Amino acid sequence: MPKLKVGHVSPTSEEETAIAAGIAADADARELDDAWFTRARPAAEVLPSEVYAALALRPRGRPKAEETKVFTAIRLDADLLDAFKATGKGWQTRMNAALRQFIVEHPLDR
Repeated sequence: MPKLKVGHVSPTSEEETAIAAGIAADADARELDDAWFTRARPAAEVLPSEVYAALALRPRGRPKAEETKVFTAIRLDADLLDAFKATGKGWQTRMNAALRQFIVEHPLDR
């Protein structure tokens, strides 16, 4: 049995039974057995070379922004943080904009 990652929760036997029943009920779904893995081949062997090359060259994840952000830890008053979080998704971007606006309006001595 594979080693479980920290935080992994295995299904209960009842959940396993329900999962197996769902697989059995779906004609398009099947469990992959040892025979399937024995026959499996790497994508580079089975895909047309131009398709594999296009997939292999594409970087994973989100594209890099022209200007990347810098991670930092900062201590803020709880009410200030709560106010920004209450504005919903994108609150960090809005906080960044507010700080940028402050710098424009109050130039710092450099």
